[in-house]
Amino acid sequence: MAQDMTLLWGSGSPPCWRVMITLEEKNLQGYNSKMLAFEKMEHKSQAVMNINPRGQLPSFKHGSNVVNESCGACLYLESQFKSQGTKLIPDCPAEQALMYQRMFESLTLGQKMGDVIYYNWKFPEGERHDSAVKRNKENLITELKLWEGYLQKASGSFVAGKDFSLADIIFFPGVAYLFHFGLCEERYPKLAAYYNCLKVRPSIKASWPPTWLENPKAQDMLKDF
Repeated sequence: MAQDMTLLWGSGSPPCWRVMITLEEKNLQGYNSKMLAFEKMEHKSQAVMNINPRGQLPSFKHGSNVVNESCGACLYLESQFKSQGTKLIPDCPAEQALMYQRMFESLTLGQKMGDVIYYNWKFPEGERHDSAVKRNKENLITELKLWEGYLQKASGSFVAGKDFSLADIIFFPGVAYLFHFGLCEERYPKLAAYYNCLKVRPSIKASWPPTWLENPKAQDMLKDF
């Protein structure tokens, strides 16, 4: 069944990583996988545009079904292969509600993180506006503190209950991205504990960004956050 699936993806991209973790958790290894290089603009190639006219990654296709948005692809895979591999959506209504809340709420963390990282990439240091830098930093710190509080109150090792779920699949790649860019573990101990617990999970290890394996040293963009 995985042979009918195609995933075009980029190394280090949290949205791409989400889909890859889900495929691993659902025991769907053996799909058609192709890593593309953002720096070479391969995500704008015709191969991508044929599946995803936005020219974005991930680009995911199962048979004739196309689901390019990462959360949608993860939900699709859980729905289509519910009885296979890890159960990623709990049955209990309260647990399910929390899972969906944390799953989609984590997208805000990704946005705030992107505001900082991509602003710094887009504008050289001498061209950055102090007000924008300050605002982006304050927004990200506020978001990080919110998640520290969530994890402080969590009932287990995972972000939305006692079991690993789609909420973790959506949330973890962003957390890994933060620490890859130098977020201080001592300053955010709950996020650090969550990261260090999940990074050894087989599905996450199997899909770890290859460019990070080649250059495992963390960058320092977020060291002062």
